[in-house]
Formats: sequence, C-alpha cells, structure tokens
Amino acid sequence: MTAALRTFAMLCAGPLAMLLAGLPALLRTGQVDLRAWMWPALVLILASVILRRRRSAMHAIWAGVGGLSILLLFAWLATRRLPDLASSFCLGLTVILAVGAGIIILRQRWLGLSLAGLAVLTCWIAAEPSIERAEERPALAVITALPLFWREEGGGVAAREDAPIITVLRQRFDVRPVDSVLPPNMRGVAALLIAQPRSLPPAELAALDDWVHAGGKLLLLADPMLRWPSSLPIGDRRRPPAISMLSPLLAHWGVDLLPPSSTGEGRQTLEDGRLLTTMAASSFGIQAGSSCRAQNEGLVARCRIGHGQAVLIADADLIDDRLWLADSARALSADAWSADTPGFLVDQLNGGPIKGRPWLTSLPALMVALRFSVAAGIIWAVLGTMLLGRRDKAFHRSVRTEETAIC
Repeated sequence: MTAALRTFAMLCAGPLAMLLAGLPALLRTGQVDLRAWMWPALVLILASVILRRRRSAMHAIWAGVGGLSILLLFAWLATRRLPDLASSFCLGLTVILAVGAGIIILRQRWLGLSLAGLAVLTCWIAAEPSIERAEERPALAVITALPLFWREEGGGVAAREDAPIITVLRQRFDVRPVDSVLPPNMRGVAALLIAQPRSLPPAELAALDDWVHAGGKLLLLADPMLRWPSSLPIGDRRRPPAISMLSPLLAHWGVDLLPPSSTGEGRQTLEDGRLLTTMAASSFGIQAGSSCRAQNEGLVARCRIGHGQAVLIADADLIDDRLWLADSARALSADAWSADTPGFLVDQLNGGPIKGRPWLTSLPALMVALRFSVAAGIIWAVLGTMLLGRRDKAFHRSVRTEETAIC
C-alpha cells in the first residue's frame, strides 16, 4: 500500500467508524439525536494519536472536522430538518476535546489525558435527563378499561402496577384512577383522561358533558378497532372493549368515529413535527354545525364545548408502550422513546411542555443519508490526502533547501 493510500485509510477510518457506531441507537428508537454519537466520537482520540504519530497534527484535525461534518449532514438528510443547536454544540465540543487529546497526549501525557477526561465528562453531562417531577402537579382523573394500573397476569392487590404511560403522567400530574365522572370523584380535578372505557350509563355521559361545559379539560381516546394485545379470553370482564362505547357522546358533540382505514401500524407526524405511532387508527368525521375541528387527517379532533375543551384521538392503542417505548425499564428517559406519545398527552392535558424528538422520516431516508454521508466522508479523505500531502512535500522540500544552503 502506498503512502497516499495509507493516509486515505487513516483519514477515513475515524469519521466513518464514528458514524456507524451511532447507528444501533438510531435503529432501536428511530431518533436521530446527535448526542447519541458523542460516545462514539471518542474513537477520534485513538484516530488522532495514530494520525499525529504517522502523519501530522493537521491530519488529525482534518479527520475531526470531517467526522463532525458528515454527522451533521447525516442528521439533516435523515430528519429533513436542521440539527438541534444544543446537540450540535455538545457533539462539536466532544470532537474538539477528543482530537485535541489525541494530538497532545504523545508529548504532554497528563494534559492529553485531562482533555480525554473532559471529553468523557462532556458525554456524561450531555446525556438526556429523565422527565422531571413537577413541584405542582394538578389532579388528573383517569377512566379506562385498559390495563394501565394493573397487570393482566396478576390478581388482586398484587396485580397493581402502573403502565409506562402512567409513570410519565405521574411526573406532571396527581393521577387518580376513577370509575365514574359523578361527584365526588371529580372534586378538584383539573383534567380528565378517558381511554377506551367500558360503557357509561346515560347519567354519567350527561355528567361528563356538564363537566366539560363548565370548563373542564378532557382528553379522550376512542378506538373502533382496539388491537391492544391481551391474554384474557374473549368475554372476560377485565378485557377492554374492542370498540368504542362513547358514540352517543361523540354524536352529541357533532363528531362521528369512522371505521379504521387500515389494520396495521402507522406513523403520524403532527403539525409541530412530533411523531405518534398508531395501530389500526381511525378518524373523525365532523358534522355540520359542530364546534369541533379535525386535524392530522382526522386522527385528532379539537372541540370547544361551553367553557371547556375536549381533545379527541381516534386511536387508543397509541398509549400501548410497545408502540412508543423502546426500553420498558426507561419510560422516563425520552431518548428511549420510539414516538412522542407521552409528550403529546402531557401537552394536551396542559401538563407543561416536553420537547419533541428528532425522528428519522423513513427507512429510504436513512439509506439516502447513510449513502451521501459515507460518500462525503470518502471525498473529504481524498481531499485531505491530496492537499495535506502537497503541504508535507512542500515542507520537506523547504527543509532540504535550507540544509543545503547551510552546508
């Protein structure tokens, strides 16, 4: 292998290894968060040591700039939007510290190790924080037939266990499971979540309508074809209803729950860029004269009812953690989510903002981003090999000229 080919290989190795090392996290969740590449960026320490020893410090800097550039290009192509400034800054700082450590460590060991330690510390500090528990948590009543507060395989008190979506909601609300909207269950309640409940008698439907009219905030999940997996036999009273039982209330508000257009999983990107993963989702039809307005192809309907508000979602499966959570043990870590469902629910219930994640738009977009990023890395390495090679030749030529003149 010639010297030029060796230089090209060394300039390629670090940046491309950094790019590929961050892909498992992306494939696990679908998030294109540049902070997921901060730990892989530490490979530039070793790459810079090799380049500094066998070529020059400028070669190491060239590789570091190339690594950062191809990651920014990759994130832009994969998400179809500019990378977040905070994440870009954190990744850039890690790259600078890693390259600096690799260049310096050969001559000033302790200073180089200190820079490497700072790079590791930056990765640790910039890690995604868990969803914090709010100091003031308004009361949130929950009516549901879904297994959100208990395990199907358990029995009695021992079966009580919060589903991941309830774990997130408890960080922002005082969650209260109730079985009726009649007083005194609704005393002091600021918001109400109804998710695929069992049939409510007319008196409770009327009480619910009155509560919303009086200024209540309602988030209602109604599903005409529930696909939530259940181990309970059909006919078991604990099994959630397969169809929505709220059609009379929806009709009273001028809304029709339409049959689902598909029976499989779907991805819905909201107007603000947040992603919801649905299963056999339906849509709402709005009747003439209704105060409701449909959004996102009818998946969401927003209604102004008296002094209150109701947000209707034509799918209850979306709160199943299998559709929004990649790691069931890390429900409070947004970097483990595979959809923005918890943040969307919290926002609709006025529980405070939870920023949406940067999502991969599609698998074809991933292939395009990967192809162009690798090509850009190769082109950058070729340019570095040519330009820095000429620079080194000019430098050695001037040194020989000076030696000849001295002699």
